Amino acid sequence: METKPPIPRAVLVGIQTPDVDDVAHDASLEELGRLVKTLGYEVVGRVSQRREGTGAASLLGSGKLAELAALTGGTGVVGSMAPTPKSKARQRFEGAAGTADAAEPDAEADAESARRPEFVIVDHELSPSQIRNLERATGAEVLDRTGVIVEIFHRHANTREAKLQVEMARLKYVAPRLRESTGGGGRQQGPGAGETTLDLDRRKIRDRLAELKDQLEAVQRDSDHRRSARRDQLRVALVGYTNAGKSSLMRALTGSQVLVEDKLFATLDTTVRILQPETRPRVLVSDTVGFIKQLPHDLVASFRSTLTEALEASLLLFVVDASDPTYEAQLEVSRSVLREIGADVVPSRLVLNKLDRVDAAGRAALIEKHPDAILLSAHAPGDVSALRDTIIAFFEAAMVEDVLALPYAKQGLIGEVYESLRVLSEDYDEKGRVLKVRGLPGAIARVRRSLAG
Repeated sequence: METKPPIPRAVLVGIQTPDVDDVAHDASLEELGRLVKTLGYEVVGRVSQRREGTGAASLLGSGKLAELAALTGGTGVVGSMAPTPKSKARQRFEGAAGTADAAEPDAEADAESARRPEFVIVDHELSPSQIRNLERATGAEVLDRTGVIVEIFHRHANTREAKLQVEMARLKYVAPRLRESTGGGGRQQGPGAGETTLDLDRRKIRDRLAELKDQLEAVQRDSDHRRSARRDQLRVALVGYTNAGKSSLMRALTGSQVLVEDKLFATLDTTVRILQPETRPRVLVSDTVGFIKQLPHDLVASFRSTLTEALEASLLLFVVDASDPTYEAQLEVSRSVLREIGADVVPSRLVLNKLDRVDAAGRAALIEKHPDAILLSAHAPGDVSALRDTIIAFFEAAMVEDVLALPYAKQGLIGEVYESLRVLSEDYDEKGRVLKVRGLPGAIARVRRSLAG
């Protein structure tokens, strides 16, 4: 019978700067814990310290660094990675002592080390030197918040486009953090002066990034073509913080079997489905990647396709977890990312989700603070139906009525008319069909171009 490998253990580390209050600091560490859980690790401890900033060489003060090292089994001291010079006599002596110790293993010490956390996860972005210093002091592998998010994206990407985007972001994150191996960073590659191993690794990353960029541009051309075909259709994009309930709301609005999971970044790829019950013209609903505090800039830039869905939508629904005490900060994160790509000009509505987790007093406070927001629970059919009516009413306000003449020679275009517009009445004369339609001005103009062509 195969035994499952042990679950990796991790200690969380956070720095509380003067501009961050206790609630925001605790919420950030709690969110980091959920990110780590999404990676499949077990959180076994937390170390937090108030400091003026996060620029110290080892991030923590000496006392807190010793406290962290006591959890991981490290020395608590940032020593040099260079090996201590030893005489041949000393090497022979230590070799003999090591052989004797190996003959009588300390079972208690082995059990103790097995229980130690293998990872230190820091709730801030670290420089390569800070990572090295913390690893020396703790004896554990160190990941910063950005590294955790990049790794989660790497594991959860499904489509070819998302995989290419994530690999690019991952390589950009890894490149400045490469380090020489202790066994021979100065080794030459090839004849002559050549390259060090580190130089070679960095060149390989540059070449791979260039290759990925070409592949991604080809995939995105196909995606742009598909989006252009939907340009005159009614489109709603669900945007918001990760785990706010966008996928649950997507499933409720469209009846689709999209993945719904209580994990951060459970879905990364853009999903487009038709609003149900279906309307004429049809309304397309897209579920975009969730945002998060300190989302790496390379990931924001690389997820062009999912963010373009938001930019080209007719209506944005900002989905917020109303039961989260830090929901306002999360909403600001979502809005700032969309401002970055110019999507802040798209009409939007605020949707306060997970209302079933909010008590009566909390609901009253939400209504007072956000009188124009849509309050709902994605699991309540009545709430979802009301949201659907709101979406339809938004598009109805922009629609106009017109009359189209469809000659008998062009009856093949009737499908396009019914697909893009709502046909209010249909009549016939000696030239063909006369259709009274209602739809968006752009969609009517596109059908007229088809008729003229």
